[in-house]
Amino acid sequence: MSSLRHVHPRRASERGAETAVSAAPPVVVEGLCKQYVRGGIATPVLRGVDLRVERGECVFLTGPSGSGKSTLLAILGCILTPDAGVVRILGENLGLLDAHRRTLLRRQRIGFVFQRFQLLRGLTALHNVAVPLQLCGVPPATALVRAMRLLEQVGLRERAHALPSQLSAGQCQRVALARALAVEPELILADEPTANLDEHHGLEAMRLLRELAAARGRTLVVVTHDVRILPFADRVFRLEHGRLQPWEARLVDAGGTTGV
Repeated sequence: MSSLRHVHPRRASERGAETAVSAAPPVVVEGLCKQYVRGGIATPVLRGVDLRVERGECVFLTGPSGSGKSTLLAILGCILTPDAGVVRILGENLGLLDAHRRTLLRRQRIGFVFQRFQLLRGLTALHNVAVPLQLCGVPPATALVRAMRLLEQVGLRERAHALPSQLSAGQCQRVALARALAVEPELILADEPTANLDEHHGLEAMRLLRELAAARGRTLVVVTHDVRILPFADRVFRLEHGRLQPWEARLVDAGGTTGV
């Protein structure tokens, strides 16, 4: 029985099924394969990836550029579909969901944080945060109240009516964090959340994201090249040559690199 939210009231048996689904690990990936075909040439990106993320856990995915980290995150977020393997997100087997049901899962139960913020330029910070709520059917007035509460939590109440062009990069990322949390998602996926921020604001944004997710008991999966934020993770995996392996971050000096 699906755990996706429906407009019509559900029977007791359906509610029981939802409870069983919600108890499952938020992310279970088994034998995941993905390739891209361009000009008749197939390029494998993911080769038999296995991953299990427990509820409330914070997991980081690292690896060289082009290794498939963002592709893996897009599959976890129901944006791309795998070529082979099994992917279960929040108890739902993605291979058994049609496009509409994948959209509902993505919209109602998953939050996204993007590298380039992806704020709507014509909307204020407040209305940007309210958009996911309204897409889920929350009345506009209620959505704005909840959006303001979230902006307060990220320290931006005074900038609620500013447009993205009037905000600093750090402030835009905090708006993006608030938006990602708007629908109270069970799973939060962040793609390079500190890439466009300086060291101070990058650490501040990651600390805030980690604290907000932990306070809500949410599961967090982060793709990053930024070795400075690795200590925020419960576990770190490295993706290279299409395969995912547990990875222990090496300590580096300020000028060093780990090739993350």
